[in-house]
Amino acid sequence: MEKRFNKPSDLRVVYMGTPSISAIVFQGLIEEGYNIVGLICNEDKATGRKGKMEMPATKVLALAHDIPVFQPHRIRLDYEWLKDLKPDVIVTMAYGQIVPQGVLDIPVYGCLNLHGSLLPELRGAAPIQKAIMEGKTITGVTLQRMADKMDAGVMYSKEIVEIEPKDNYTSLASKIGEAAKRQILRDLLPYVNGELVGEEQDETKVTFAMKIKPEDEHLPLDRPMKETIDLIRGLSETPGGYWMLRDLKLKVYEAHIQSNEILGEVGEIVSDHKGIFLQLQDGVLSIDRLQLEGKKAMDAKSFVNGQRDLKGLRLE
Repeated sequence: MEKRFNKPSDLRVVYMGTPSISAIVFQGLIEEGYNIVGLICNEDKATGRKGKMEMPATKVLALAHDIPVFQPHRIRLDYEWLKDLKPDVIVTMAYGQIVPQGVLDIPVYGCLNLHGSLLPELRGAAPIQKAIMEGKTITGVTLQRMADKMDAGVMYSKEIVEIEPKDNYTSLASKIGEAAKRQILRDLLPYVNGELVGEEQDETKVTFAMKIKPEDEHLPLDRPMKETIDLIRGLSETPGGYWMLRDLKLKVYEAHIQSNEILGEVGEIVSDHKGIFLQLQDGVLSIDRLQLEGKKAMDAKSFVNGQRDLKGLRLE
């Protein structure tokens, strides 16, 4: 007779995840009373100009609850210690490394992944960003069993999340995290008790959302305004999309369509009266919140007060 798990504390869980979105799910599992025997996250990293070491959000949470923390540099080369934790199941969201088959084989009930899209759409490292960049109005979270192929495993459930016009990556990631938390708290015990029916992904409908590279942060000037705004939203608040102004990065966090007029050359600041207005191919874009390299983020009016004679300058 197979073992049955009647309450969260019966289940030995290893959690894998690194950033703030993952900490939302981790917090939910802790509060629900799951027996979390370890956290696996990426290493602490240097941040800011002074290179201060910063712990992942999940690590901060684990230490506050006396949960053992493991931070292998490359988990594909360093995971034998995981066997000693004797996990019934591994739950992961936004861990940040490719998990090898050797890890997938350790837990009795396999590894469950919460992926931030409605699979098989947007497999890969940046599904939340890409959903916004592609102008989607609906996305979500898929609970799937991890396989040795990226985000290709059997699906068990989905949570739909609406993308509102004002959503950016930061706000949508928070909504995705909350949806994932609800989903795992509802479905984890039914999964290990064999009560969920898995569904194979349709390989003909697969799309990809690969990792955002530094060169992807440089905003093009040859796109329509709507596409440009979606790119800005998808990169905001972090890492921030940018144009170059006088050899300095000008990060843009918010913008809206000002008009459909053609008042200058593409890339030209056509007005700096009470704001910054940029000519694109199909109209004038109002840049609403921005940050010049070496300065703090601010609204356009404040920026204009400190930067004279912007009109006529070109962004690149």
